[in-house]
This record gives sequence, structure tokens and C-alpha cells, in this order.
Amino acid sequence: MKIGVLTGLALALAAGAAFAQGGNNLSVPYGPPEHQWGKPADGGSWGSSAGIERGPHGEIWAIDRCGANSCDGSDKAPIALMDMKTGKPIRSIGAGLFVFPHGLHVDAKGNVWVTDGAVSKDGTKGLQVIKLSPDGKVLLRLGTAGQRGDDETHFWSPTDVITAPNGDIFVADGHAPINPFIPAGQVARIMKFSPDGKFLMQWGKPGTGPGEFSNPHALAFDARGRLFVADRANARIQIFTQDGKFIADWKQFGRPSGFYIHGDRLYAIDADSTETTHPGGWQKGVWIGSISRALPDAFVPDDKAGEGVVIAPDGNMYGAVNVAPRGLTKYPKH
Repeated sequence: MKIGVLTGLALALAAGAAFAQGGNNLSVPYGPPEHQWGKPADGGSWGSSAGIERGPHGEIWAIDRCGANSCDGSDKAPIALMDMKTGKPIRSIGAGLFVFPHGLHVDAKGNVWVTDGAVSKDGTKGLQVIKLSPDGKVLLRLGTAGQRGDDETHFWSPTDVITAPNGDIFVADGHAPINPFIPAGQVARIMKFSPDGKFLMQWGKPGTGPGEFSNPHALAFDARGRLFVADRANARIQIFTQDGKFIADWKQFGRPSGFYIHGDRLYAIDADSTETTHPGGWQKGVWIGSISRALPDAFVPDDKAGEGVVIAPDGNMYGAVNVAPRGLTKYPKH
């Protein structure tokens, strides 16, 4: 069944409650999930992953937390450029740089940005945002290695990073208290830096109101340059100008952990909805819809959905999964 054309945010919010009942009125444009589709080059097991992203030439990068849920003490390279035909890495970069690689972004020049959300056991690594060239050269670091904080030069636990067309850098900070190994703190913010890493501004605090966050988990820009924030534990998307002005919040796209935006299409992956975390019949999976209409029109159910999502040049959708069956998931296009 196709849904009728609805306009206006109020109508979209009202529709969200109905869509929560399993997406029965929505199309399902992708086939059943093929879990653990990605295969490490060494033949081992793919580690936990929260990031999969598309670059400017259609290249797909993904995170493999070193065959486990952490890279602390590992010599494996956790950031993989994927061969989308075989599901294996073409090459991998970032060995020895990360503890808990979490957020992933590929900028307009093909450089790869990674957020590191934890501290190494020896206290010398982690809690930074690192920019890498496609061949793995470190180009820029933000934050202070191994030191948690809430000022301009420290992160509490950075979850995602994205760059604007002018090169400005945006970081979501505040992955707490969802992960038990990260102490629950009072940091939930979006930070903005210049292209060379100079701190410019920040906004946000813990809470449920406009411009407040509970685990800001992922970032994306739409075609109009508006910043979308997956305010995960508040089960909503918040939308801002690039100067932090609140525009809207959307609750009709599930409890989003990650985004992919192409043109007017929004793909929001929900890894966590249960009757406890998100009551009202919401299901795990990928919510797909129109940004201009603020309305989902498709839903791909997956009770093992992950935290990252992307559409590859072949038209298939792929997810990054952090819990069993951890790794990469393929959703074949119908």
C-alpha cells in the first residue's frame, strides 16, 4: 500500500505513531538482511562496527574493531576500504591509532575521519577525532589523547564527525551512559571547528528539550546544509543550522543510531527500539522517507539492525552492526 501525500511537520509527527506498528503501510524496498556479509582479509571474524560511509567516488569505507569490540593492544588496521562485490577489504588503514573507533566520515576529498570513543588501558590513546588520508597518513587530530573532558580541547566520548562543504568540522560528543564502560557524565553537545581544527563554538547539554541531547550519536547534512543529529536516547532527530540554531525535531523516524542522506531521501537505522527503550510498537530496522515531507514512506525490518547505514553505487543498502551478529549487513535492493 502506498501512503497518501501529507505535508507539514505536525501531520508527519501524527503519522509516526501509526508507522510505529511495524511499517504495515510502508513499502519494503530491500530484501531480507544478509548478516555478517563482510569478510576480513585475514579470514577471521569481523569485529563490532558502528560506521559505514560512502566517499565522493562511490567508495565504501567501514569500521572493523579489530575482530573484537576494541582495538586496544591490537595491531590490526580497523578502517577498511571495501570491495562491494566480494565483501572483503581492498585495503585497511589506521593500525595502532584507535581504541574504540566509532564514528566514520569520508569528506569531499576522500579523506577519512574517525572518532575514538574510549581510553586505552595505558591512558595514552583514545578520545580523539583523527583525519586520515585514503592511504592512512594522519592529517589532523582533535582532542587530547587519553584525556576525557568537557572543554574546547577535550572530548567526553566523541560519537561522530562530519565536515561541511566549506570544510568546517562538526563533532557529536556524549556517548553516555549507554556504554557501561563509559562513566555517565554531564556532557551532550555538538562542537564546531574550523577546517584547520580551531574550536569555533558548541551547543547543547543533557536534557530532552530543543537543543538538548541524550547520547547524540550520528550526524548528517541534507541538501540544504542543515545539520541532522541522531538524538538517540531521546528517540528523535534534531535539525539545526550550522550555527546551532534549532529548526525542528522529528520523532517519526524511529530511535536513530545512524543516517544516510541522498538528495531528498533520508535513511535512519534504528538499532535499539524495544518496548522498554521506545514504547509504542516501534521496531528495529531502517526507516526511509522524504526530507521535504518529513515523512517515512518505507521501512526495512531487522531485529538485528546496526548503528550505521549507507547506500552503495550498486543500489544495495548496507549496515554496520556493533552487537551479535556483529559486522556488516547487506540489504539487497528489490
